[in-house]
Amino acid sequence: MLDTSNLLHVSSVFNRHSIARHGLDWTRMGAARGIAGSRRPEVEGIFVCRGEEEAGFLLRINNTGGPVDIWSVDGIDEGLLLDNGNGFVYLPGRIPAARVHLVRSDVPPQLGF
Repeated sequence: MLDTSNLLHVSSVFNRHSIARHGLDWTRMGAARGIAGSRRPEVEGIFVCRGEEEAGFLLRINNTGGPVDIWSVDGIDEGLLLDNGNGFVYLPGRIPAARVHLVRSDVPPQLGF
């Protein structure tokens, strides 16, 4: 049996249309900076949060230059997640649009979950 759960992904509101249409795909990064301020993908995969506490931390460090959206990521086997070496986890691969759902939109910078 796979250990699947709802994970969260935090992204700039500028990525909303692309995520809704294409899912989460690091090769499409470019409309906005990453949460940590990067202009290019840090890994070939999608960073996810394992709960509201981790998502809250990302909301507090938001370096996108504006508001963000929080997406639920469904049906992912947590055994496939990799640690980037800094305690954050990512799924090496793309996540189809059918597995992501917008759960909170337009969260202003510096606001917790």
